[in-house]
Amino acid sequence: MVATACGTGGVGAPSTGSSPSSITMSTSPSPVPTSARAPDPALEIRDADGRTPLVVATKSRDTDSARRLILAGADVNAKDNLQDSAFLYAGAEGLDDILVLTLDHGADVNSTNRFGGTALIPAAEKGHPTTVQILIDAGVPLDHINDSGWTALLEAVVYGDGSPVYQEIVSRLLAAGADPGIRDAQGRTALQIAQQRGQADVARLLG
Repeated sequence: MVATACGTGGVGAPSTGSSPSSITMSTSPSPVPTSARAPDPALEIRDADGRTPLVVATKSRDTDSARRLILAGADVNAKDNLQDSAFLYAGAEGLDDILVLTLDHGADVNSTNRFGGTALIPAAEKGHPTTVQILIDAGVPLDHINDSGWTALLEAVVYGDGSPVYQEIVSRLLAAGADPGIRDAQGRTALQIAQQRGQADVARLLG
């Protein structure tokens, strides 16, 4: 499309006799921003174990590769044959840099692993207090019960040793509102388990 503007003098002034100036406006479409393009299908190719490149990078603890894949659009919720996604595995293993990236790019905080547990439960079990707090802040359900009948709080006591690390995890869960009254399949509360196992400091937190 061509828009033509004619030059004029002031009001009542004679024409200068100059030729009109022309402004040409392009009608070709603007390029599609990279962020709006569909992700590369190669990002979701799976190996014999059902692992995408992102799951492989996460399980290899390769933060740089995981970051590149996530920023390129890799699905942070894609699960392998073991039902591990980048989000779930990073949470379970305390890989906080990758975990935060997955949360920033659409991780499903309600997703569960092959044991029927959320990312918060193995994070508590394996003694990752910072990871536990990240997941609490992200809104992972506090009182979800896995297939073994345990919540994150129960697993922190069942698998923990009562050390300061596990005391911190128990404190963080309680401060966030985790229910200490939930019982396991044997009818025991976290307090009763802590008492049975001689975890006196944890028992004081729960009492």
